[in-house]
Amino acid sequence: MRLQAALFLLAACVPSATAVFKDEVDHVDFHHALLGIPSVDTTFFLRPSASSSASLLYTLSEKSILGAVNPRDGSIVWRQNITRSSLSAAQQQQQQQQQGFLRGSDESNTVVSAVGADVSSWSAVDGKLVWENRFAGETVADLEVLEFEDASHPATVKDTIALFAGAVGTVRRFDGGSGDVKWEFKDQSGDLPFQVLSSPAEIYYISLHSVPSKGYKIKITSLDPLTGKPGQQYVLSSENEVAGPESVLFVGANNASPLVVWADKLHKTLKVNVIGSKQVHTITIDNESGEEIRSITVHASRKLNSLPHFLVQYETESSSWADVYHVDLKASTVSKAYHLPRTQERSVFATSNKDANVYFTRMSESEAAVVSSASHGILGRWSLQSPSTERPLHAVAEVVVKGDSVALRSAVVTESGDWHLIQNGQSGWTRYEALAGALAATWVEADDQEELAHELEVEGHQSLLGAYFHRVKRHVRDLQYLPDWLRELPSRVITSVFSDEVTNLDSFGINMPVIVATENGRVYALDTGKHGAVAWSVKAAEGQGTWDVRTIVTQPGSATVYVEDGSSVTLNTTSGAILSRTAPTTKTKSFAVVKQDASSPVVIGVKEDGTPLDAINGAGFLVTLGDDGRVRGWTAADNKYPVWEFAPPEGQRIVRATARPAHDPVASIGKVLGDRSVLYKYLNPNLALVTAVSGSTASFYLLDAISGQLLHASTQRGVDTTQPIPSVISENWFAYSFYGDAVQEGDARGYQLVVAELYESPTPNDRGPLGSASNYSSLFGAEPLPAPHVISQAFVIPEPISHMTVTQTRQGITTRQLLCTLPASNSLIGIPRPVLDPRRPVGRDATALEAEEGLFKYHPFLEFDGKWYISHARDVAGLSTVLSRPTLLESTSLVFAFGGDIFASRVNPSQAFDILGKGFSKLQLVLTVVALAVGVVILAPMVRRKQINAVWKASS
Repeated sequence: MRLQAALFLLAACVPSATAVFKDEVDHVDFHHALLGIPSVDTTFFLRPSASSSASLLYTLSEKSILGAVNPRDGSIVWRQNITRSSLSAAQQQQQQQQQGFLRGSDESNTVVSAVGADVSSWSAVDGKLVWENRFAGETVADLEVLEFEDASHPATVKDTIALFAGAVGTVRRFDGGSGDVKWEFKDQSGDLPFQVLSSPAEIYYISLHSVPSKGYKIKITSLDPLTGKPGQQYVLSSENEVAGPESVLFVGANNASPLVVWADKLHKTLKVNVIGSKQVHTITIDNESGEEIRSITVHASRKLNSLPHFLVQYETESSSWADVYHVDLKASTVSKAYHLPRTQERSVFATSNKDANVYFTRMSESEAAVVSSASHGILGRWSLQSPSTERPLHAVAEVVVKGDSVALRSAVVTESGDWHLIQNGQSGWTRYEALAGALAATWVEADDQEELAHELEVEGHQSLLGAYFHRVKRHVRDLQYLPDWLRELPSRVITSVFSDEVTNLDSFGINMPVIVATENGRVYALDTGKHGAVAWSVKAAEGQGTWDVRTIVTQPGSATVYVEDGSSVTLNTTSGAILSRTAPTTKTKSFAVVKQDASSPVVIGVKEDGTPLDAINGAGFLVTLGDDGRVRGWTAADNKYPVWEFAPPEGQRIVRATARPAHDPVASIGKVLGDRSVLYKYLNPNLALVTAVSGSTASFYLLDAISGQLLHASTQRGVDTTQPIPSVISENWFAYSFYGDAVQEGDARGYQLVVAELYESPTPNDRGPLGSASNYSSLFGAEPLPAPHVISQAFVIPEPISHMTVTQTRQGITTRQLLCTLPASNSLIGIPRPVLDPRRPVGRDATALEAEEGLFKYHPFLEFDGKWYISHARDVAGLSTVLSRPTLLESTSLVFAFGGDIFASRVNPSQAFDILGKGFSKLQLVLTVVALAVGVVILAPMVRRKQINAVWKASS
């Protein structure tokens, strides 16, 4: 207790923490800036400006994030989330599920994107918005950049043509410089808008005309590129083969590939129409394997001056092959040029061009090969240095031909969601874009300390002699690690003396692996000691589709992932090997973790209606939120009927319920005031904060989770309930944030942060009604629990907060920080608790006694200090969840954030008072000790000689 009190006094004396210094960036933290899994038709190499000789890699991901990546090292040059921020979270998710489009031209300085009803143009160099247009009630069905030159614009500005689907199909041409609509064509026929393509002479609008009970006919309408007036129109008889838009395999983008390609339902023949003619060419598919063809993909160049050559790839369950065809535009004929042989590996093709020449790159699991569209001869072939075990989904490539030599650079997206850069067969970089869909994460539990604790527990239950022999055996068993320890000793000594880190903190729980589960069914292990490097990645989900993970529970050596359908997967945390599975049972809303002891947590599923699925033998209490809007309390041992239930007033619906963290130690039961009196904290480990909304009103209810008793309630009016209302509760305080009416009358509306503290009594040195009670029960007391004394204060903050949590330390001595995600500035901050103290004096300066407590004058506007930014100057985008974990160092708390980007750091809310600072030089200390030792060795004989001479002189 004396040591704890001393540490508490030391932590209190240290100034409020700063977040991350510049020299600590990439040293105490790491950041994975992510885009999401690149989409197949919106990823390409492109020169960002007409004067640039090097290309960037552009993509519009499945998360609707547009970005440019440097092919040299895989770093993000710029990125933009093109999902409209004004939409709600559900509307943003719905927009992300809509098909996105991204187009660019080497001669232009911009790229054009479209998602939903929005069309936008961006600078290809830095990602700045050039123009945007929105058409409510319509959805973009296709997008193309007009490659041909326009006399009204410089060569670097290209107009855009877009096809919209709505009440009617609409084709619009946008001015490349301003985004203004030059003309529009509306299709009143009721046909299904499908695609557009362009040529210098005409623009073609392609729609699907429904034939009852037969399918669709393909209708092609030519439009004047200057006025948009319709011209020639014809219909292709495809109703017996085309059942819907998915049946059309390919529609060319421009005059280089003016084709419409589809296949019959049995995949026996290929149908090709050269746009501009009514003739349909039938090509027999040569399937020597006899296996069912799973997919047919058509590849062609999108460059206007390219040769009209295209490749058709066929895939079965076990093999793939391709045929290359040439188109005679004058005669409107299609002829087969050559055949690429069948391989037993899964492969993908990419198209690239140099001037008019077209090249096809074949990327398989073990090799890469390049061929020209004009001839079947292989120009280059490379065995992959690191063959992937994952199936490639799609790829883009750049081919450079110099004489007889060929160089290849390709970016491949695999089934795992990883994005690999491969250059001439050599692996470049890997971006783990599936991590952008992280749903749950947790730290790995260290098994060595748990094993030692178990051994000590065994010894504690034995006799004195038995415990002695058990310990001797354990020490003998530990001798097997002695050779490794001796072998590592020199490097440990050298590293300890010469490393930048003053103290090796690995043994203090600083560098702990993190397990992350993603929505595409994968589980990753991130090594925080190596800047978040992926230690392993496995496909944990069975089947395809979205994997709705609810939580991850770790034990020493294993991690169990619990899924919404009631199933679970247990993995080895060291290798990623799947240890066991459980089959789906009942649809589960959430999972509760009941820790009966340190090593065996029990997981209980909770159904949609809030009813627990299982009971446990032992103590435990659950609080659930049902789909009927009621909060219920259950005993874990008998959960047939709830012990209590709480329903908000009629008209309100509960949107959030927050409990204290599982690890929330309290170092002091009271707050010492300036006059040395004590204001005792209201410390109830079973508090729950419930948020309910109705119209423009938000209500906050503080409940005792054991009895269901309402302890405190507050209401905020004029709240925008469509925006997030995050909340957090810890120790004896809670906080929440919202957008609503201002703190002071007459001010404009803004974002607010409200903090409330709970005390046993408003009077110092008073413990309240329960002051003399040694213990009490929330359920069986004769009187209800006394309500806490609540002190609250509100602050206007400069930007919204989307998520809150609190830093955690081992003993709770260190001052806490309120961790907040800021979606507007893509940042993560840690606000020191003393700044949010609701006891700060209002309208006056703090007195001497108040200043001694650390209080200072209250100001309604809380400016976010630059020192609070844990993410420093990084653009940490899309964070939805922040986790905190204590370490063996009381001063240090680990932080891990995910949901969009991946970010991790360690923070010192009261500064690193138990760690040697960087200014401390171990080398200087060692040299000083050595110098002193040398001095003693040299001076000792001299001193002894002098003492002997002094004795002789005295005797003489």
